Amino acid sequence: MRHLPVFLRVRGRKVLVVGGAPRAAAKLALLGAAGARPVVIAPAVCGEIAAGAADGRIRHERRLFEPSDVADCAVVIAATGLPPVDTAVAEAARRAGVPVNVIDNAELSTFITPAIVDRDPITVAISSGGASPALVRELRSRIDRMLPSRLGHVARFAERFRDTVKSVVGDYTARRRLWDEIIGGPIADAVERGDEPGAAARMLALMNDHVAGPNPPGTVYLVGAGPGDPDLLTLRAIRALQRADVVVHDRLVGSGILEMARRDAERIYVGKEKSGHAMTQAGINALLAARAEAGDTVVRLKGGDPFVFGRGGEELDYLRQRGISVQVVPGISAAAGCAAAAGIPLTHRDLASSVTFVSGHAKDGAPRLDWPALAQGRQTIVVYMGVTTAPLIARRLIAHGLAPGTPVAVVENGTLPDQRVLTGNLRDLATLISANRVTAPALIIIGEVVALSNAVSNAAAPSLAQADAAQSVARAAAAMSVAV
Repeated sequence: MRHLPVFLRVRGRKVLVVGGAPRAAAKLALLGAAGARPVVIAPAVCGEIAAGAADGRIRHERRLFEPSDVADCAVVIAATGLPPVDTAVAEAARRAGVPVNVIDNAELSTFITPAIVDRDPITVAISSGGASPALVRELRSRIDRMLPSRLGHVARFAERFRDTVKSVVGDYTARRRLWDEIIGGPIADAVERGDEPGAAARMLALMNDHVAGPNPPGTVYLVGAGPGDPDLLTLRAIRALQRADVVVHDRLVGSGILEMARRDAERIYVGKEKSGHAMTQAGINALLAARAEAGDTVVRLKGGDPFVFGRGGEELDYLRQRGISVQVVPGISAAAGCAAAAGIPLTHRDLASSVTFVSGHAKDGAPRLDWPALAQGRQTIVVYMGVTTAPLIARRLIAHGLAPGTPVAVVENGTLPDQRVLTGNLRDLATLISANRVTAPALIIIGEVVALSNAVSNAAAPSLAQADAAQSVARAAAAMSVAV
């Protein structure tokens, strides 16, 4: 961060603005909204400032700035646009220990004023540290459109009940969960609709439910973290992360995604890789159950989608058998995300009418797949966890009739900044991986659709007739050979 974000309390305090141009008027509007007592020093002022002085909202002194003017000020704004004057204002404020902002001059400023989205008492401040004001304006516009117009009413409603909730629910963790339920559920929805009496009735009923007995058991969220890019997380996944007491995550979940969790959430790494496991699957199952039974909100973060080679089904079954509440939050699968990032359509009307996801890894290391079915044409094969077993996969597919020249792509670190897309043909798949030192995570895509990849020239793409001819020759050869 270039600046420490803070909110200054200026209500009822003197603030000084030096300069009378429209740029000064914009700052005065913010200061007035915060309840400050603004004083403007300038020989002449624009119409907006003059109107504020006429109705008593602003005190205007028609003269030049003097260093003693900064005394007893909460903040000082230099807005003349004249470098010698603005510099003099900044130096006087620094000597007096008063925060100063010089408009359009971050070097002279000791603080900057961010772009603001106002849903009083909720205030969202956005800053680029002076790097890109245009980007800040765009972000402010997006956030303004996204936030409900009555969000401030929700905040004031919560404020009304804050002391009552604290007295009724003494435990901090239980109280935080109660507020999560209030803000993320039908009570806040009712306030946003304008039904505050109905919201209050629901609020009292909810608190009564929390008065008696021990903390209710927690919930486990099985969350798909997508193929790696934090921007591909779903909104529901982000909401789950922000409510989590515990985040149990795999190896392929990057730091950018973990940073979206609550700061005080406990993070537990349970990643698995070929050389060893941080925790066995049985241990992960037991951990999820134990933390939920203790009342925690648990997010189980899995790369891609939890139900596509993520063993999410096993965890779901284990938890349900123990009566633990489970919610599944789908994620963008690695196949969909990596293929899209590489410009490869998984299906295509002319090239592939189906797509099959297979695992290149099994318990004994060798995949047991329906090779004859996979070797049929006009389909796309997506191989997860297949870097090590790629030579075997290529041999088996060719032996069962898939053309050796079938296009293949290897997508390493798909959707991430260091993504690599390597293309070739099935015959040379093993060499493609070894020569380029491909490491996991990597996805292998096999099929004619690969010819449409961003990494392949359209001019080099084989025609459908050529593909069919090659397929026929390969099948004939396979019929006369012994399957590998």
